[in-house]
Order: sequence, then C-alpha cells, then structure tokens
Amino acid sequence: MKYFGDVSSVYGDDYLVHDDGPMDAIERLVSSEEQTSCFYHLSVDALVARVKTWRLLLPRVRPHYAVKCNPDPSVLRTFALMGIGFDCASKQEISSVLGLGVAPSRIVFAHTIKVASALKYARVQGVRRMTFDSAMELGKIARLYPSAHLLIRIRCDATSVMCPLGMKFGVLPSDARPLLQLAAELGLSVKGVAFHVGSGCSEPQVFLRAIAKAKEVFAEAEEFGHCPDVLDIGGGFLGGDDDNLEETAGYINEALDEHFPEGCGVDVIAEPGRYMVSSAFTLATPIISRRDVNAASTSLFIDDGLYGSFNCIMYEGQKVRAVVLDEDHTPVTPVEECAAAPTEDMMEATVWGPTCDSIDKVLERVRVPRSLTAGQWLVWRNMGAYTLAGASGFNGFPAPQVLPHMARRTLLFLQGLLEQSRDAKAAEEEELSSGVASDEEAIAGAAPSRRKAAVVKRVAMRPADLEKVVAFYAEQ
Repeated sequence: MKYFGDVSSVYGDDYLVHDDGPMDAIERLVSSEEQTSCFYHLSVDALVARVKTWRLLLPRVRPHYAVKCNPDPSVLRTFALMGIGFDCASKQEISSVLGLGVAPSRIVFAHTIKVASALKYARVQGVRRMTFDSAMELGKIARLYPSAHLLIRIRCDATSVMCPLGMKFGVLPSDARPLLQLAAELGLSVKGVAFHVGSGCSEPQVFLRAIAKAKEVFAEAEEFGHCPDVLDIGGGFLGGDDDNLEETAGYINEALDEHFPEGCGVDVIAEPGRYMVSSAFTLATPIISRRDVNAASTSLFIDDGLYGSFNCIMYEGQKVRAVVLDEDHTPVTPVEECAAAPTEDMMEATVWGPTCDSIDKVLERVRVPRSLTAGQWLVWRNMGAYTLAGASGFNGFPAPQVLPHMARRTLLFLQGLLEQSRDAKAAEEEELSSGVASDEEAIAGAAPSRRKAAVVKRVAMRPADLEKVVAFYAEQ
C-alpha cells in the first residue's frame, strides 16, 4: 500500500467528517450554497461497511473490486487501504491500481481478449494472473507473456441478469478440454478456472451450477498436467436496494463446501463491482430550468443526463429514482411514475438532461409538485455503479464532482490502517536494508532467490497486518 501520511492525503481537501447521513449532508451543502451544480455525496462509511460485510458472509472468498464499475480515486484508495484485490481489464486500470502501491499479486487481469501492449505492460509490472477463453489468446500469451498464470474462463449464465456476458466471453465447459490441451502444448500454466454469471444477477442459485462446472474443469486441467489452485467466481452481485448478498453467499458457501472444501488448497476470489459501490454514491442535481408544456404537464431540466451519470439508463436499463427537495431543501416528495390524473398540488413532468440531444431524457411521465421550479434540487440514491464510469462529457458538460464524507469512527478506522501501513513499510525497509542502502537497492543488489523472497515477503506481509487492524478497529 502506498504510504499516505493521513486521511487528508488520501481523499484530498474536499472530504468532510460528520455523522450525518447522505440526505442531511446534501441538505446542508445546498442550503449553504456551497454547491450550485450537480455533485455526488460519497459515503466512505458505506464502502468500508461493504467490505466488512463481504468478509463476514464470504470469509473464504477474497474480493477483487471491478475497477470498471466506478474508478473514482477515492473508491480505489479506500479499497486499496482495506487490503482487497482489484479486477482490471486494461493497461490504464492496472496502472491506476499499481499507482496506489497495490502489489501486482492483488490484481487479476480479467479480460479474455487483451490488447498486446497491455499484455506486455502486465508482464513488465509482474501482474501474472489473467483470464483466457480462446486458442488465439493462448497463442498471444505464449508469445508475449509465457510465464503468466492463466485462468480459463468458462460460461455459465444466470437466467435472470441485468447484463448477460456469456454471449461475448467464456467457453462452454464442454469445450474447455481442447484449450487446456493447447495450453499444455504451448508450455503455458493454467492455474485455475474463472466464470462470470452476468452483471446484476437476480438468480443467486446459479453459483451452485457454476462452481460445480468449475470443479469438472479443474479435473480436466489436471489431466493435462496443469496444477490449478485458483477459483475466480466473478461478479454479478447486486447492490443498492436490490442487495441479496446474504442469500447469494449461502449458495456460494454451500457449493464451495461441496466442491472446494476448506483446506483443499484452492484460493477463491471474486470480482464484485456494483455491490461494493452502488449504495455509497448519492447524486444531487439542481433544476436549471422549467418549460411548461400545457396546464397538466411540464419539462424540467437538470445539469446531468444520459451522457453523464444517467448513461446507466441506456446501457443497463437501470431504474433511477429521485426525491424532491422543497424550497427549504428538505426532502419531501419521491418522484414516482404517474398513476393518476394531475391534481391541484401535483402534475406530470418529464426530466431532461442538459445536452442538445433529444434522447437525453432521464425520466418521463412522473409526478412532481406543481410548484417545483428552477433552483430546487432532485436527489438520486444508489448511483455508484456504472454511472461515473460511463460518463462521456458530451456537449462539454463535465461529470459531477465527488465529495467524500465519513463518520468520525470511519476516520479513526482509516487512520489506523494508514498507521499500520506506515509501520509495516518501515519494518520492511529496516529488515531489507543493510542500514546504508535503500530498500530498493537492497532488493536490486540481492541474488535472484533473495529478490524473489523479498518480493514475496512484501506481498504476503501487508494483508495479514491489515486484517489485524481491521479486526481491532471493528471492535472499537
């Protein structure tokens, strides 16, 4: 973990420490007129809580956060500090994570179709764990990174899923054998099996099928001389109000106990995205204008839209929900679909984004207070997943500013992790240094076996130490 002196060096000058919830914090910000354009309230408390809950419900499954879901620096730094891994799919994502001081062993290059330059970059940086699902990809890896640790990605689709992925990635389990044979012939090492049931999965039972199929492919890999010891169960974990991790974890733990029991030597990892970040982000958007269509209907314009945070509507079919802040900035009215004729107090509205494109429509035929007008605000919960990540800046409208917030207990918890990281780094430097040479010089000047041992020690030491401090502060 990269050394940060204190919490302000992690989150910058814009983070706020208080014990208010997101709505109270947003109300305070807009009332003081500190914010006049759209912004995100990021609850660092929620990020920390998600990791703790995951570890409680899935103690054998090490999470590797899917960077593509939300690459905001505050998110990545929080998860890096908490010692979890990362699922990266490109050179830039790998670079961003490595730039935080995350060890290469905590990264899985989880893209089965890799750009050659990214593959070369991964080799130089020592990111060895990666996925594949085709003969051509094996040939590329054999040429460019033959010492990589490969995970064959199999296909096992959920029946109810927001974004199916099997149509693009993954080999059917019945077709895995030829690829395992080819990998052996090319001298490549298949270290395990990966799958992804689909993003936003509403069928938690699918993990029973997928893990059972993965076990069969493990056995086939061993037939060809491979020594698989990694199972990557991918993503698909719901977030926000749809969170069903407790139920999903029950099926995963059941399948692991049956097919990969504790002590079998298999490292189980996962690639959660929306579960980790969806509920941590709350978006606030001011109404910048109103245009009445007729006596019963109006158009409201906000300064974020489909080309910004609300791209999730187009790409994923997400159902977004807003709450109206009244003139005193108090949340009063949830924006709901029209189910009745307009009344004296309520009317029908369409909510538009700020761009010049007519498809930039956020909500249609919803009920809002008839008095709602420019200068008031709409607040949108559960906006952390695949929102900022897909914002384009089309028409010159920037993405909303992200304002990290945390409670005092979270501040103390994170400061404890920082201090532990600093102490671990100091201990490593003292042990690896001769007293004159720097840590890097000591490693560079050592024999190959010594360099390898030093790197292994560095990678293995920190997660254990961080786990201890997590447990300590969780009890406070």
